[in-house]
Amino acid sequence: MDRLKGKVAMVVGGGSIGPGWGNGKATAVTFAREGASVFCVDRNGAAAEETVKIITGEGGKATAFTADVARAAEVEAMVAACVKAHGRIDVLDNNVGIAEMGSVVDVSEAEWDRVFAVNLKSAYLAMKHVIPIMAKQGGGSIINISSIASIRHLGISYVSYGTTKAAMNQMTKTTAVEFAPQNVRVNAILPGLMKTPMVEHSAGLAASYAKGDVEAMWRARDAQVPLGHMGDAWDVANAALFLASDESKYVTGIELVVDGGITCRAV
Repeated sequence: MDRLKGKVAMVVGGGSIGPGWGNGKATAVTFAREGASVFCVDRNGAAAEETVKIITGEGGKATAFTADVARAAEVEAMVAACVKAHGRIDVLDNNVGIAEMGSVVDVSEAEWDRVFAVNLKSAYLAMKHVIPIMAKQGGGSIINISSIASIRHLGISYVSYGTTKAAMNQMTKTTAVEFAPQNVRVNAILPGLMKTPMVEHSAGLAASYAKGDVEAMWRARDAQVPLGHMGDAWDVANAALFLASDESKYVTGIELVVDGGITCRAV
């Protein structure tokens, strides 16, 4: 449908931690299928290249870039490389995230700082360097991938994760208002329980749900969802596509919940 035809989209966290489809990987491929030139960033260069190979194999346009987006110098270099390659940035999708298990009593200071650096500082740094470019070119769309853990306790103890995502929500809304006059839209997607490689490879989540049994964890998570099953990476990618496209040109500062109805439940 070419909903992103002529646009340049930077997907941060565009690789996947393992086989299958993570949110960033699916989003990068979806953007490319809709006509965008995708600048695919990941700390794991091979994962970024894998996503690019899928896109170019389908006839799309994509470039891979390796960066640790918790580091300011690497984010600055990432943005400069995208502008050098494409001349502009129309869409920024901030999709990196990690989860460390533990309550405020359990989690170590080092773990707390690491989760904040990866989950929150990375989005701040990317927006810091991309927004001036978007403002100069006449606008753009920024999509921050948050979580329903930012607005609900889900029965799993990972306070640092939920706290960073709650802060991301507020950063999204504040930034949306501040840069609306420059036609820079900023929105957040709040995925619910998703079946992705990141969740599958999280020993802490599997231990919390089902004593390390991944298949039992999947069943337990399915049972939590009113629709009867978890979502997948394509559900997040399709939500991101709407927010990236001109179809959402009057939408900014929202928290788009993609959760199969979990947050509608009282318990």
